[in-house]
Formats: sequence, C-alpha cells, structure tokens
Amino acid sequence: MTVSQKDRRLTLECLLGDLLDARLISHDAVQALRAQATASDTHPLEHVAHQALPDPRQPGQRLNLETLCQWLGRRSGLPYLHIDPLQLDLVATTGLMSATFAQRHGILVIADDAQGVTVASAEPYVRSWEADLAQVLRRPIRHVLASPVQIRQFSQAFFHLAHSVNGASRQQRGAASPGNLEHLLELGAQGQRSEDDDAHIVTIVDWLLQYAFDQRASDIHLEPRRDQGQLRFRIDGVLHPVYQFPAEVTLAVVSRLKTLGRMNVAEKRRPQDGRIKTRLPAGNDVELRLSTLPTTFGEKLVMRIFDPHLMQHDFHQLGLAGDTLACWQAMIGQRHGLILVTGPTGSGKTSTLYATLKYLATPQVNVCTVEDPIEMVEPRFNQLQVHPAIDLGFAEGARALLRQDPDIIMIGEIRDLETAQVAFQAALTGHLVLSTLHTNDACSAISRLIELGVAPHLINAGLIGVLAQRLVRTLCAVCKVPNERSGYSAAGCNACRQTGYHGRSAIHELLRISTALKAGICHDTDLALLRRKAAEEGLLSLLQSGEQKVAAGLTTRAEVLSVAPGN
Repeated sequence: MTVSQKDRRLTLECLLGDLLDARLISHDAVQALRAQATASDTHPLEHVAHQALPDPRQPGQRLNLETLCQWLGRRSGLPYLHIDPLQLDLVATTGLMSATFAQRHGILVIADDAQGVTVASAEPYVRSWEADLAQVLRRPIRHVLASPVQIRQFSQAFFHLAHSVNGASRQQRGAASPGNLEHLLELGAQGQRSEDDDAHIVTIVDWLLQYAFDQRASDIHLEPRRDQGQLRFRIDGVLHPVYQFPAEVTLAVVSRLKTLGRMNVAEKRRPQDGRIKTRLPAGNDVELRLSTLPTTFGEKLVMRIFDPHLMQHDFHQLGLAGDTLACWQAMIGQRHGLILVTGPTGSGKTSTLYATLKYLATPQVNVCTVEDPIEMVEPRFNQLQVHPAIDLGFAEGARALLRQDPDIIMIGEIRDLETAQVAFQAALTGHLVLSTLHTNDACSAISRLIELGVAPHLINAGLIGVLAQRLVRTLCAVCKVPNERSGYSAAGCNACRQTGYHGRSAIHELLRISTALKAGICHDTDLALLRRKAAEEGLLSLLQSGEQKVAAGLTTRAEVLSVAPGN
C-alpha cells in the first residue's frame, strides 16, 4: 500500500459507497444523505449517524455512531475501542504528545504499556503519523479506531486539564505562601483566565466536579502522597483511580475546595466538615458534603455527592416492594413509636430515611430532624445541625425539637444511652421517631439497644420495628445474560464499563416487634432465639431478600453474598 493510499481521509462519498456495498443503507438513503450534506468539519460517520437510519441487520435498531464505528473497524482491519475515560492513564494521554499534534491528526493516546503505545483515531486510512510518533517515542504504536465524538471530547477536556495542572504546578512551586487563595476565589468569580493568576486551580476544580457528576460518582477522594496526589471516584460502591496531580497542586485544589465549602483554609491540623452546593449545566442542583483529614503528606479530602433526585425516589426505586413495602408503610403510618434503620456506612440508610420523611411530610404535620451533618436540604423539613463544639449533640438537639411541637422526628444516629433515652421518651409521648443504628441485621438492633443501657420495658413499649439494609449492584439491563442455575449473569458492555453492573438497589430485612417477640426481649436476650421467632413470623433475612432480587433478574447471587452478613 502506498503512502497516498494510507493517508486517504474518510469522505462522505466514499463512506456512503462502502455502506451501500455492505447493504447497510439503501440507494434512497444515499441520495437523501448526499442532498443533506453541507460543507462542514463534521466527521462523515457523525453525519450518517445523525440520520438514525434503520439497521437492516438488527430489526428495530438504528445505525448509531457506535454501530457505524464497529462496522468501519471491521472493514478497515482496525480494532474498534469504545473509550472509557476512567480506564485512561490521563498523564500518559496528555504527556506522550502535544495537544497541537493530537489535534492536527485527530488522535488520542489510550494506553502506554509493555506492548507499546495504543493510539485511537477516527481516520482508519490516515496512518503516516504512526511512523513519526514511533520515532519520537521509540515505542511500537498500536492503532485502534474510536468514535470521533469521544476523541474530540476527551482530547479537549484532558489537554485543557493538563494545561491547567502544569500552570498550577509552576505557580505553586513559585508561590511564597498559600495566602493568596482568597484572591484566587475572587478571580475565579470574576471569570478571569490568565497564565499569571490562580485561575488554573479554579479550572481544575470545575473539571473535577463536572467529571465526577458525568461518571456517576457517589464519592470523590483527594489523597495526598509523598510526590503526588491521587484522585479517585467511588462508582456503584467501587473506587476507581482517575488522576494523579503533582503534590503541590493537590494541596492547592484541597484549599480551593475548603474555601468553597466555607471551611477554615488555614486550619490544617484538625478534621473539618463543610458543604458545597453547585448547579450543573443542565440546571439541576447537586450538594456535596466535604470532610478533611490531616495525614502524613497533607490534608485528605473526601466529598460525598448527594443528588437531590434521590429525594424524588419512591420506595420501589429504593428496592422496597411486596410484603416488605406493605409492612414498612404500615409501620411508618403509626402515630407514635420508634422505627430504626440499620446497616453499615454507605448502605443507603439516609436515602431510605429521606424518602420516608418525604412520604410523610404533608402540610398537616411538622417534620423535624437533627443530623450530623445535614445530608440533603429539604424545605419541607425543619433540619437542625449537630454542633459538638457548643455541646449541641443528638440528645440535646432532640430535646430541643421536642419543644417545637413536632409530629415526626428524625434523629440522625443513636450513638449513646442519652440519645437512645431521648428517642424513646419522644416515642412514648406521642411522636413518631425515626433513627439509625450500626448493626449487622435487624434483630441485632435489640441487643445493641440493651448494650447501650436501654431498659427492656422501654424497648417493648416504644420500638415499632427495625429495617436492616444493604446495597447491591444491579445488573446492567443492556448486557445481562440468562443463567440456567441462578437467574442472570453479569456479562459486561460499554454501558456498564465491562463490569456487568449499572447502579445499585437495596436488599432489606424488616423486623416488626410483635407481642410474641416482646416476650423474648429482656436483659439477657437470646439473639438466636429471637431470630428464630422472627423467622417463624415471616421475617425475610437479608440473604433471602437478596435471593428474591436474584430470581427477579436484578442482581447476582455473588453480589448478594458479598454484602449479606455472615457470608
């Protein structure tokens, strides 16, 4: 093949001819596409995909960009790659070639490993750049085909990020002190962008937040190390490495976020908490809860992302269904008493409580909460923030709420005997109280309350029930495959980043305190006997609840076993 043949750029006319030969489009479609063609820089694949023509090979499906790229890869002999940005080494992506070279040839570095450098292009017949790049890098080049939209999108974003990181690194090394960070916020608010100011940090933070939202992250971790800082996202319960910043840039980014979260930027010796509310380009608001921790190499910052749409979720969307849902609605329909939601950190307790309070918050009732911290702001609730520094804990806050004529009280967590006693006092004086405990299962909440020092007669008189829950990853609806032995299996596709899972749902164990169970609640409660009695009354364990979701094709048995207690 000659150089001129190698460097043949893809044109709409050639593409239409190839698609016609492959019987993917009709003569009429070719004429229509030719008539609609305009002089622009749009890649021919994008122009065809925009028409959403029917795919003759798959009835009911359309020739989208992904399908067309896969077909072109097979035709040109190049492997097609759907780019997952979380799988990219962003330092290698932007460090092995200049932004100018990448933009000129429309290419993007995907990976740098022992086999060589993998480079993606949307032009399968333009290959002269391979020799130039191989000579400069002195590494074998592996050419793959990728979507022109993905290449353009990620190239612009990541090279822009690298430019800001390099600029911020130079500034931080040359700065005499971090005292100019307040000035940085002012410049960012004015929208100025200059090589000589701290707007690079503003750009990095804006990218970090937007990128986390785009990737469905629930938590953002910024972790300082000796020579560099690590950025990781938690998605569907699993942490993914994202980027490595220079150490000085990491500290500046943390300081910027502390400023936005109204935290003390100068205080680096003590843990701090803050919150940020930001608005996405789509117009919806997202809240972030910030927490810093002093470590060996600087402050570690974790941001938990709270999507206000969670407040709109109903019980079915949270995983409650069938008899469990009916029982839960009957319990929260009581006028007074205590209901507990248990589970480890990150098991969805907050979402369940907020959805329940939203369900109960009518104009006729007064809903009050005491939280540490306030997870999501809801105008229909009266929310009180715990402040230990001024001796305002859960117990003190709950006592204050009792003087506010409440109908429903939510106490963020029962951590000690004083808080537990206030909760039972409120429950026994005509209020519906909801709170959380950290226990393995529903029945363990009984023994936990007794360990805290709550008298058994108070438990019998005030406790309505306990809901234990865990989160399991749900199977990707696009790629899950039937499994003869256990429902469905996780296959993996582009939509789920080859994990086989997309999103999470809860499994539940709901214990209702019946008259028969009350007889077994005493100072030396036999937990095993209590579990057996509850099972006889119809209690479904977390494992059994998970098996129901496996049978319904929502998750896998392996996923349930990984979170159900005792497995």
